[in-house]
Amino acid sequence: MALFRKLFDRSAGDEDRVDYYREGVELLGVGKYHEALTSFRLALREAPSDQAVMQQIAITYTRIGMTEEASKTYRTVLEKDEHAAGAHYGLAFLLLRDGRREEAEGHLRAFLSEAPDVPEAMRHVEHARRTLADLTGGREGV
Repeated sequence: MALFRKLFDRSAGDEDRVDYYREGVELLGVGKYHEALTSFRLALREAPSDQAVMQQIAITYTRIGMTEEASKTYRTVLEKDEHAAGAHYGLAFLLLRDGRREEAEGHLRAFLSEAPDVPEAMRHVEHARRTLADLTGGREGV
């Protein structure tokens, strides 16, 4: 892991600088959640206001069952940027888990109004639309 190289190899210069965010994403992708969380926290230390890092931390918290921490992290992102689509999406589904349907509906609507128009996001957009339709009985659009 690149983290250990950075910690123990004092000769590493800027060209060997670790991209903690990328490392965290890779670790998250292979199910190494605690290691990913460490990498994301190091990335956040380098860029304390980076919303992408904070959202990845929230996703990681969710995967390891720390849903309260995930909710708090998503809310922190939304305090900084009320239009952060990913935070609305993640928070909506955490709220649904807690039975807070009305609040979740508001976050799903916010997500859909800010959703990125890129192919990678379409799966999430469709999921949010279906979920919102289920919550409203299909009687309301976005």
